[in-house]
Amino acid sequence: MDFGWVLIAILAGLALWLYADFQLGRKKHLKTAQTNQLPVRESRLTIFAEGPKLFDDLFYELKNAKQHIHILFYIVRDDKISQEFLAILTERRKAGVEVRLMVDWVGNGLKRKTIQSLKDVGVEFAYSQMPKLPFLFYSSQVRNHRKITVIDGKTAYLGGFNIGKEYINQDPKLSPWRDYHLKVTGEGVFDLQTEFLEDWRAAAKVHLLQNKAYFPSLPKGEIQQRFVPTEGILLEEMMAKLISQAKTSIFIGTPYFIPSKKVFQLVREAINRGVSVTVLVPFVPDHMLVKEASYPYLRTLIRDGADVYQYVKGFYHAKVLLVDEEVCDMGTANFDKRSMFLNYELNCLIYDDAFIKKVKNILAEDLMNSRKATLYDFSGGALKEKVASMISYFL
Repeated sequence: MDFGWVLIAILAGLALWLYADFQLGRKKHLKTAQTNQLPVRESRLTIFAEGPKLFDDLFYELKNAKQHIHILFYIVRDDKISQEFLAILTERRKAGVEVRLMVDWVGNGLKRKTIQSLKDVGVEFAYSQMPKLPFLFYSSQVRNHRKITVIDGKTAYLGGFNIGKEYINQDPKLSPWRDYHLKVTGEGVFDLQTEFLEDWRAAAKVHLLQNKAYFPSLPKGEIQQRFVPTEGILLEEMMAKLISQAKTSIFIGTPYFIPSKKVFQLVREAINRGVSVTVLVPFVPDHMLVKEASYPYLRTLIRDGADVYQYVKGFYHAKVLLVDEEVCDMGTANFDKRSMFLNYELNCLIYDDAFIKKVKNILAEDLMNSRKATLYDFSGGALKEKVASMISYFL
């Protein structure tokens, strides 16, 4: 048999396997995905938009932990800031503090030797979302993109930052790094602790949710908020509901603008009924093809009358959806298909005028460091754009 035909047969078989694996894996995922509806809480929130300030605060709180530290990141690099981070965890464990660290299997950048050194001092470590049979391809695509830190069950963090040099402006291409991360105290910490321990149970096969020591009494704060955990389901529905209810304005900030068909159509309908739509995306991408994948959507929105801006002062990695200046959605989910249909994400809906005013001030500053885009900015590279569109689900 001609070698060319053999190669074609092999590629066709591989494509068929990937398709079947993905479809059957997705079907199973939807049957088992958690769809927790969490209540509105009253908490205190602080927002960080710069990595150095966030990590100064986070590391201070970690160093002062007395009982337990629970951390989940999508990415932990093996670089200088990561070593500082791990040194704090090691010191706290030696001081008698329980420490649990969970990292996404794909996002993990720690060497085996580093992980073993953590285990040797008693730090409990687990990989989240390891690929597994029978649907290896599908399970390899379902990532835990949440970033949760809970300290003593009383102080928590959630947002877009991970642990690595780029997040503290030490990557020449992506500096300065712009992102939004929340510090939470008050009632909402209960939900973040619960979500961490749910993920820990899935990854480490250890059930700690019934341990009252991890759930101390928490005071009420002044800000009404609600956490929304999603597992490749519900995020599209939540975003669609917020956008469809918009009366005056929608602001979308995201590093990857690759929305689902339903959400994109609702954004267009909002423009048609007179809602002002502003989209902020990075000028410089951090991954191949994500920029080209957004081109068809952004061109259409500009033609419809939306204002699209490109952040030019570094890399824009923030995730925010602000509707009518009345409700703000902020957390770990990007405005893309991967977050909507594959990843484990965790967002925070905020209903507080004073806090939203702070968010507006940050957005105004970010727009000052951006340039308004035209159709020309999203043209060219037809082949790249076509390829990007074909695989946009996985970008």
